[in-house]
Amino acid sequence: MELSLGLLGFLIVFPLIVAAVLLFVRQEAPRRVIVIAAAVVIALASVALVVMNLGASTTLFEFQSEALDFVCTGVSVAIAAVIIGFAVRYKNIWAAVLAIVQIVGTLVLEFAFAHEIEVPYGLYFDSLSLLMTFIIGVVGSGICVYALGYMEDFQAHEPAGAPDRRPLFFALMFVFLSAMFVIVFANNMEWMFTGWEVTTVCSFLLIGYTRTDEAIANAFRQIIMNLAGGLGFLVALYSCALTVGTFSFLDFLVIGANNPALVTLAACALAFAGITKAAQMPFQTWLLGAMVAPTPTSALLHSSTMVKAGVFLLVKLAPIFHVAPAPAVMVMLVGGITFALCSFMAISQSNAKRVLAYSTIANLGLICACAGVGTPEAVWAASFLILFHAIAKSLLFLCVGTAEHHIGSRDIEDMDLLFDRMPRLARFMMLGIMCMFIAPFGMLMAKWATLVSFVDARQVALIVILAFGSAATFMFWAKWLGKLAGIAGEPENVELTVKPTEWASLLLMACLLVLGCVFLPVISAVLVEPYIFSVYGTLGQDIATDNLWLASICTVIVVLVLFAGVGAKQRGHRVNVYLAGVSRDNDNRTFQNALSGTAEASVRNWYMESVFGEARIAPVGVVFNALIIVVAFVVSFVATPIVF
Repeated sequence: MELSLGLLGFLIVFPLIVAAVLLFVRQEAPRRVIVIAAAVVIALASVALVVMNLGASTTLFEFQSEALDFVCTGVSVAIAAVIIGFAVRYKNIWAAVLAIVQIVGTLVLEFAFAHEIEVPYGLYFDSLSLLMTFIIGVVGSGICVYALGYMEDFQAHEPAGAPDRRPLFFALMFVFLSAMFVIVFANNMEWMFTGWEVTTVCSFLLIGYTRTDEAIANAFRQIIMNLAGGLGFLVALYSCALTVGTFSFLDFLVIGANNPALVTLAACALAFAGITKAAQMPFQTWLLGAMVAPTPTSALLHSSTMVKAGVFLLVKLAPIFHVAPAPAVMVMLVGGITFALCSFMAISQSNAKRVLAYSTIANLGLICACAGVGTPEAVWAASFLILFHAIAKSLLFLCVGTAEHHIGSRDIEDMDLLFDRMPRLARFMMLGIMCMFIAPFGMLMAKWATLVSFVDARQVALIVILAFGSAATFMFWAKWLGKLAGIAGEPENVELTVKPTEWASLLLMACLLVLGCVFLPVISAVLVEPYIFSVYGTLGQDIATDNLWLASICTVIVVLVLFAGVGAKQRGHRVNVYLAGVSRDNDNRTFQNALSGTAEASVRNWYMESVFGEARIAPVGVVFNALIIVVAFVVSFVATPIVF
């Protein structure tokens, strides 16, 4: 117990120390040593905590501090003050207003209500927290290592004389990790709220890293939407103070599962906070705008931090959603509609990072829908959706970032010859894509479990949404995969200059992805099922273990075939590309057409922007989901008795 508590404290505090050191390190060599060493230490500490507590039920730690309560309040106020400062500088009224409301709300809560509420057990972990610990500590740290090589190239492409802000960049990356550990380990909801707001302001600063007009505008869009979600969290704290008289998150969950009417408003407000953090419609635009940031920022936001904080909170609230109709319907419908519509909009995108962004929002929507259903089977599916989405999206974002630096484009249509130009990278990218949508990889197994849970819960609307959304998913991933698999010509290999830190991170993500798929039954037995049994008193796995092991064996075979021959010299005789006619110039892919003219053979994907474009689809989701959220809040407010 003492060792586990020590590891919890270490994982929260150590990244902050590293961040403080990195702020003052401007030379590349010492920064490289510090980041790599810190990432390895955090990853090992995370793995140690997980391995030491495999199969453990909820473990509470008696830890409370009035001084720490005031520190958290001070941090929240400081965050709002920083936002106000930027809002005044860039003349953004909404950000300033929301930050002022947060300052007032935080101070009133602390001095009028919270000082009388004690939470003796301030820290805890359970198996779901351990799953998130692995994602944050290993995947998040791997992204920090990748950022070393990427940001070196990024800075080299900056205009001459541009300031080097990499010390701030790396410091924010490690603060992000610390804040995420606070969110998953804090039983005191005030402490959790502080971690929640730290991720918001770190995201704001990272999105605006380049300080271009577009980056500043997108950073403010993010901060406005997530401040609104933060105010939702604050409403939940007020509701808890007035109804249940505790800020203990675990006590809140137990009370809510047994007396849902008492916590309906708080659950709805927390769900709203989770929806904004997870960039669900109508808040999807902040995550799309985050694409202007350097690729490591995108990978960190989309995989191991920020958006995962949102869905983690929603999955934790699933037992309440199971018995509280108003927030449950809101989360199910918002998540389901987001999954379907964002999957369709991804079809119209040729920018690889926007495809990844829409896919991220869509998959987070599916996780939200599972959380809203709230059954043990749905929580099992949501847990694996979180795990495989985190690793696969990290791998894909890092691959796209490296490809962009070496082929000069992130457009899918420019990836024709990537299999020859960057053979190892192309295979890593193909592995990430295949894990997202085809058998026998883990993401499809999780979607299968999702379908089963929807059927068992008789959620007909969600079944239809899952069917159509998955069809759209298949289309946009298959288009990208087809581009990578098509080989024609003999281009120059340009991946020889990829930095070693980038290769190390890519290899880490690929190995984690394969190991996660292969040992899915083991992860289910030692991490996911113990959490579900501790919450529901029953198991959630609705797929036979034999089928899971069969998928594991198939995964090994597919990976061996995919990576066979990597690094070996190509043998055999190259033949001319078949151009379906008389060739005029094979190197330029031109041939004689039916009218004896010259035509160029080209292969381009079909994006159907007139059908699936953002302008056509996005307003529908924004309007419907906004109405659903408003109605849910009204119903929750009426249904919740306020006791002073």
